[in-house]
Amino acid sequence: MVHLFETVFSKFGRVLLAEKMALDKQNEGKILPMDENKENTTEDGIGLEILQIIKDSQQQHGLRHGDYQRYRGYCSRRLRRLRKTLGFKCGNRHKFTGKKVTVEMLSDNRYSDNRYLLLVLMEAERAWSYSMQLKQEANTEPRKRFHLLSRLRKAAKHGERLEKLCESPRVDAKTKLEAQAYTSYLSGMVRFELQEWKDAMEAFNKCKTIYEKLASAFTEELAVLYHQRVEEISPNIRYCAYNIGDQNAMNELMQMRLSAGGGGGMMAEKLEALITQTRAKQAATMSEVEWRGRTVPVKIDKARIFLLGLGDNEAAIAQAANEETKERLYETLLAECRDTIQAVREELKTEAKQRERSDEASGKVSNLQFLHSYLTYIKLWTVVKRNESMAHMLQAKLKEPQTDENKRGPRPQDLIRLYDIILQSLAELSTLQGLEEDHTFQKEVALKMLVYKAYRCFFIAQSYVLVKKWSEALVLYERVLKYAKEVQSKAKSLNNSLKDLPDVQELITEVNAEKYSLQAAAILDTEDAPEAPSQQKVKDNTPLCERLETFHLDPTLVGKQPNLVQFPPDFQPIPCKPLFFDLALNHVAFPPLDDKVEQKGKGGLTGYIKGIFGFGS
Repeated sequence: MVHLFETVFSKFGRVLLAEKMALDKQNEGKILPMDENKENTTEDGIGLEILQIIKDSQQQHGLRHGDYQRYRGYCSRRLRRLRKTLGFKCGNRHKFTGKKVTVEMLSDNRYSDNRYLLLVLMEAERAWSYSMQLKQEANTEPRKRFHLLSRLRKAAKHGERLEKLCESPRVDAKTKLEAQAYTSYLSGMVRFELQEWKDAMEAFNKCKTIYEKLASAFTEELAVLYHQRVEEISPNIRYCAYNIGDQNAMNELMQMRLSAGGGGGMMAEKLEALITQTRAKQAATMSEVEWRGRTVPVKIDKARIFLLGLGDNEAAIAQAANEETKERLYETLLAECRDTIQAVREELKTEAKQRERSDEASGKVSNLQFLHSYLTYIKLWTVVKRNESMAHMLQAKLKEPQTDENKRGPRPQDLIRLYDIILQSLAELSTLQGLEEDHTFQKEVALKMLVYKAYRCFFIAQSYVLVKKWSEALVLYERVLKYAKEVQSKAKSLNNSLKDLPDVQELITEVNAEKYSLQAAAILDTEDAPEAPSQQKVKDNTPLCERLETFHLDPTLVGKQPNLVQFPPDFQPIPCKPLFFDLALNHVAFPPLDDKVEQKGKGGLTGYIKGIFGFGS
């Protein structure tokens, strides 16, 4: 009986196992339909599109958002499925038995399956993704860098195994070249992390050369992927060249960041990281900065790196090809500036505590506080320039004809909001510590505020023109001319104060033209109004019930409060009921009644007591 049950259960278990394996294969086919086409074995030999497989896997499983942990989990699951499908398991759940794919196995017809190559490729990808995950975590936990290097070496070792397997005569030439490029990339990454710049540069150059040759050998559609890989490797090559001694490599990195356009992604993040590392090395030689005639020592590393790259960032913004790229660069600069200001604030708190302990009191602004004012000035002025750039873009769109009536286009109110932010930033500039006594700086800020007030007033007038409020718009145009002339009179005493500001003379010319256009539109609007008959123009507040015999065109009758009757009605005089007052009673003399009133007798003390207690009543 027991033997019968064991037989039944063993058969049932085999059926379940077979169904589960079939389900796994079906799921694998559903999840990766593209990979099955890329991993097929050709008649000429074993082929594997290595770069296409890893790129598709990375984009579909986390690396589009920089999630290396998710991609690592995917590689582990896929390795398990491959081993199970190929029957190439490393032992069982109780004992591990290592198995490795060898060249001799690929020479055997029984193992002529490209999935054995894919097995080694997934092992390399799993180790590489783990190292990249540790690299992200090493920013806060430096000890993880040792584990990072260990996993990266492991990935390079798997890459070398893949390259040796591809030396088999059964593997086609394209797969061999891709395996060599992949191995060179991983070994270059190891050398890059170890800061062995020359060896890393040689490995990356080898990888780049192979991918360029592959791109030239195939059609344009297939070559796109190889060109993308070359673009990813190029920043690393430039950075290695800079560390070896090529001073032009930094400029090339900046140009590559500009060519990356407005999009973010891994490429832009890698460029930013490399540029930051380069500036960190250059910042070691920077010790002070001069602003408004005062030299301030810079001891904070973050401030050194930011100030060192400020000129490069401003040059990159000036060279930006389109508004999207310029906007992205402005946001990057503002984010770096905010982080630097926060680091200086932390130092200011420490300095304030030290002053409290030593009871030092000095009216002069400290060097650290002046540095904080300088960084705040950079942030606020960058906000001004960014909003001014956005205003120019909106102003150009305002002048374009509107093609789609259903789509909401830019309006003057949008520009008013931008100039409000600009004026708010300039007001904060005038309150910076250490610059209260700098009269030249205060005059420059006041002059800039006048310029932007003129532009803000101009667009307010434009918004009134749209709703046909001609008189209000005309008054605002006069105010714009007043501001502009005041700017021109004050700018003569301040040299080079208007070089970074919009052209005021151009604004005056535009306002004069708008004034004439406004006056003409107001006259035409008055002439177009239909003239009503004289009897209809009479304004009469008499209710309708009192003027039924006379026709007046009264638009209030169809409104929410028609004048039909007077309510509440007025008071009217009416006859009242007479009131009678009896006045004769006051003059009537009543007869004396003393003889009729009963006289009370005197009872003495006893009667008094009885009277108190009520006995005599």
